[in-house]
Amino acid sequence: MCLGAAPFARLRLAVCLLLLGLGTLPGTSQAKDTLIWLMRDMPPVTIFSGPDQGQGAIDKLMPLLIARMPQYDHLLMRVNRARGLQMLNEPSFTCDPTLLWTAERAKKIIYSIPTYAVFANGLTVRKDDLARFTPFIANRQIDLKALLASKTAKIGVVAGRSYGPVIDEILSQVPEEEISSHYGNDAIGSMLQMQRLSRIQAMISYWPEARYQALQQGIRETELVFLPVKDAPKYQFTHIGCSDTEQGREAMAIINREMRVLREEKLIELYAEWLDPKRRAEYLQDAKTFFIDK
Repeated sequence: MCLGAAPFARLRLAVCLLLLGLGTLPGTSQAKDTLIWLMRDMPPVTIFSGPDQGQGAIDKLMPLLIARMPQYDHLLMRVNRARGLQMLNEPSFTCDPTLLWTAERAKKIIYSIPTYAVFANGLTVRKDDLARFTPFIANRQIDLKALLASKTAKIGVVAGRSYGPVIDEILSQVPEEEISSHYGNDAIGSMLQMQRLSRIQAMISYWPEARYQALQQGIRETELVFLPVKDAPKYQFTHIGCSDTEQGREAMAIINREMRVLREEKLIELYAEWLDPKRRAEYLQDAKTFFIDK
């Protein structure tokens, strides 16, 4: 209460009026906008469950980035791929920290500068099945277009995922019924199980995610072979994507400023932690030139 008996009544009244006055000052009582971060379960980039929960590269990045954006409240929301893209296409204040750029998506989503590079998607096959793919391998790369045209192997993909322009273009020319599309947060794990049962013979994936999921299932790394795709780049750059709204554009300016620092000082190492020793050394060496002119 702001009332009281003499001799303290005037003093209490003065204090209360001062507090009320402070409450009307600009910025002291205004609610912050809430930036919703769309998080998808993509081990080992983001890990929602198991012994490594919260230890993915992007899991560890988010607190660092959020701390550099105090002008917003932040909410991390777990979504599947379809829901995430739907929200990004709506007039909302949402961002996804793990997006590949595509021309179609860029019509409705604004993209950050490249935030980190990942070893590009390729074909993951069981070593016991490798002979089936030998006719399509040259220079340690798989001719995916010729393989699909031969119809000699059933290939699994994650429904709705972009694999980069080269692979996306190849897949767009194949009838849907000739591809085994998988949905849900555990699509990679499901496809590994289907490979063991010979229901599919290969899947398109990032090698680190296939390796991580295999180890969770007790599959030895030596039981799998990863084949880069012919004509695809060695690395793909990942971006942060935000809804193309005024709020999204304002946030993106801040994101770009902060990620110019975080991507080199933190994120490269966070991603490299999940690579096998040979690839880790190769990645860290290549990373010295990732962001020249980017």
